[in-house]
Amino acid sequence: MKMQNIPFEATDWSKVAATEHKGETGVALWRTLQCDQIRVRMVEYSAGYLADHWCSKGHILLCLEGELHTELADGRKFILTPGMSYQVADDTAPHRSYSPNGVKIFIVD
Repeated sequence: MKMQNIPFEATDWSKVAATEHKGETGVALWRTLQCDQIRVRMVEYSAGYLADHWCSKGHILLCLEGELHTELADGRKFILTPGMSYQVADDTAPHRSYSPNGVKIFIVD
């Protein structure tokens, strides 16, 4: 991936409008910036959030607050706590997220 056509910009995420995305259970609030071909998001999952789909998109994800449970389609499970990240390429490992108590994450994809 080459990052291009993105001017320098400092972001106050509290001023980026949130959009609501319902999960199978719970809700995700996304604050999103589209930077040319790259999407940058600050995301908060409510307590009990479970994604309503298996995602095959590649991401770089950093857990900021709370606990994120990630399940891969092959059955492996991972728990991220603040300061932990995961990285996955497109079409490599279908995954879905769950948060028992709510979580805030930062995602680049």
